[in-house]
Amino acid sequence: MEGIKINKKPRLRNPNLVVAWPGMGEVAFKAATYLVEQLKAEEFAFIEPESFFYLTGGIIEKGVLSIPELPYGKFYYWKNPVRKNDLIIFISNAQPDLAKAEAYSQRIIQLSRIFKVKNVIGFAAMPQAIDHMHAPRVWYASTSEELNKTLKNYRLNFLSEGQISGMNGLFLGLAKKEGLNGYCLLGEIPLYTIQIENPKAAYAVLEALSRILDIPINFTHLIEQTRAMEEEINKLLDYLKIDIAALGPIGEEEIEKIKKTLSQLTKLPGSVKEKIEKLFGQARADISKANELKSELDRWNVYKEYEDRFLDLFKKKENKSN
Repeated sequence: MEGIKINKKPRLRNPNLVVAWPGMGEVAFKAATYLVEQLKAEEFAFIEPESFFYLTGGIIEKGVLSIPELPYGKFYYWKNPVRKNDLIIFISNAQPDLAKAEAYSQRIIQLSRIFKVKNVIGFAAMPQAIDHMHAPRVWYASTSEELNKTLKNYRLNFLSEGQISGMNGLFLGLAKKEGLNGYCLLGEIPLYTIQIENPKAAYAVLEALSRILDIPINFTHLIEQTRAMEEEINKLLDYLKIDIAALGPIGEEEIEKIKKTLSQLTKLPGSVKEKIEKLFGQARADISKANELKSELDRWNVYKEYEDRFLDLFKKKENKSN
């Protein structure tokens, strides 16, 4: 297959396909990675990254500079021991540029057709005005009314309007365009935690998936991670002297205060930083790309951190015009 290296061709029974990329709260990436680990799924193929990613700089570890590896896109398989639908799991540790999203998706769709995939399943985060101790609800959106009726039976919340940003949402639309059916499970995350890993939301969407596909998953380690993250956020709120329980619904002022502090104490995912740098490069060459760049900065609540560089794009444009 063009652009895909298949190391092994397993015989699978009507498999479902799970796809995941990094995103807000790392919900999709965390959920899919945990799924692979718990099912002991085996890697069998990968997308050759050279057509979709490029290096943007070197990395230094222990004082030694080297060139990093390009992002990966790996396929794993799991055979269901009770002779129900098997599973293919695709995980990429970075999202391609939107200009290359359709071509990247086509690679995955090609493999899906070879194995006669039944449904495509994605995960995503759904930022809400909730606090981190709140049990996140799981929402769903699908590519057909028939699937919507099926998913309604699993005590999930139907997302009738809105959008799912990034590849975690875009891929399902592209897959539908190519004749595949699928759905996305969205786990709620607090608005002030979009920059940090959210194992609680990952647990919520995985628990929903296990019920839908009737797959046994041991959630012990994910629950432990959830408790650890809650404790860390509670320490931060104590430091900020914010009592969420007393506040009731969290106001915009408190949300912005917590987001600002968390952004100072946490780091953006590497894939997000890389995407922002790429968008800066594109905007320098074509100022019309600045809108997409600004949306990405706002999405991750880091515009202030990049504000000077962003405004410089327009100064340089003005100088060229003069």
